[in-house]
Amino acid sequence: MLQSKIVGVGHYLPERVVTNYDLVNLMDTSDEWIRERSGIEERRFATFGVDTTANMGTKAARIALERAGLEPDDVDFIVFATLSPDYYFPGPGVTVQKELGIKTVGALDVRNQCSGFIYGLSVADQFIKTGMYKTILVIGSEIHSNGLDMTTRGRAVSVLFGDGAGAAVLQAEEDPSKGILSTHLHSQGEFADVLCVKAPGNFKEKKFYEGMLEDFDMIAPQMDGQLVFKNAVTRFAEVIYEALETNNFTTDDIDMLVTHQANLRISQFLQKKMQLPDDRVYNNIMKYGNTTAATIPIVLSELWEQKRIKPNDLYMLAAFGSGFTWASAIIRW
Repeated sequence: MLQSKIVGVGHYLPERVVTNYDLVNLMDTSDEWIRERSGIEERRFATFGVDTTANMGTKAARIALERAGLEPDDVDFIVFATLSPDYYFPGPGVTVQKELGIKTVGALDVRNQCSGFIYGLSVADQFIKTGMYKTILVIGSEIHSNGLDMTTRGRAVSVLFGDGAGAAVLQAEEDPSKGILSTHLHSQGEFADVLCVKAPGNFKEKKFYEGMLEDFDMIAPQMDGQLVFKNAVTRFAEVIYEALETNNFTTDDIDMLVTHQANLRISQFLQKKMQLPDDRVYNNIMKYGNTTAATIPIVLSELWEQKRIKPNDLYMLAAFGSGFTWASAIIRW
C-alpha cells in the first residue's frame, strides 16, 4: 500500500495586525489580562474587499504548489477545511478550484473546526493510499474577525481568534517508513453546544428569524472556557499517545510537536507533560491567535521557511476543538 507524503506547504496572513492594545479601545480588557489567560499578544484581521476565506486559501495553495514544484493542473482533488466559508453554500473548495484554474477535479469541504486540517489530511491520506488520487491539495483557511462580538460582552471569546490560511500538497510515497504513518480521529457529540455558533440554523423555525442580529448568544461564538480547557488537555494527550503507541514510538522519538493552538497554556501543559525541550515544540499563537483549521498548516509552513523540517524528522500533529472533535497525525518527513 502506498503512503502519502507532504511535498509542499504554504501560508497566507492578512496584512492588518491587531494588538491587545487595539482591543482595549473596543472592550473592557487589557494586554495583561489577555496574555495571562491565552498567551496571545496580537492577531491578524482580514480586510474587507481584499481577503476572503477562499482567496486566502488560494494564496496559501499557490505557495505550497510552488514549493512542491507543481502546477495547479497537477492537482487531482481538493480538501478545504473551514468553519467560516464565504457563502452559506457552496463551500470554498470549488472557489479555490476556480481561482486556481483547475477544471473538473473533485472538491470536498470539511467542517471539523479546529480539528479540520487533520481530518482533511486523513481524508487525503486515505485517497492516496487506495490509489484513487495522486496529488491532493489540503487547505485550512479562516476569517473570524467579522463574526466576533467585539464588546466587553464577548471579550472572553473574541480576544482569542485571528484570521489566516495554510495549505499542504500531498503525493504518493512508496517507502512505508516515510510520509503520514497514521491518523487518529475522534469526536464526542454530547459537548456539541459547549463551543458553538448556533445561528443561522435549523434549530429555529426559520433560519433567519426576527431579532436574530441582536441575539448575540446565537450569532456570536459561545464557549464554556473551563470545560473546553479541561477536555482539551486530556484529549490532546490521549490522541498523541495513541499515535505513538500505534507506531511503537515514545515521546523521545518526536522531533517536533505541532498542536492546534487555541491557548498557549494548553501547549505549555502538553510540553511539560511530555517533557519536550523548547526546540521540539513550535508555538505561534502569540502572533496569530487561534486560527482554527488554518493553525497547523501555518505552523508547518513557517517551519518549512525556517528550514527546520529535515528528512527523517518525526512530526506529531494534534488538534482539539468544537464538537468536541480531536485528532492526531504522525509524519516521517
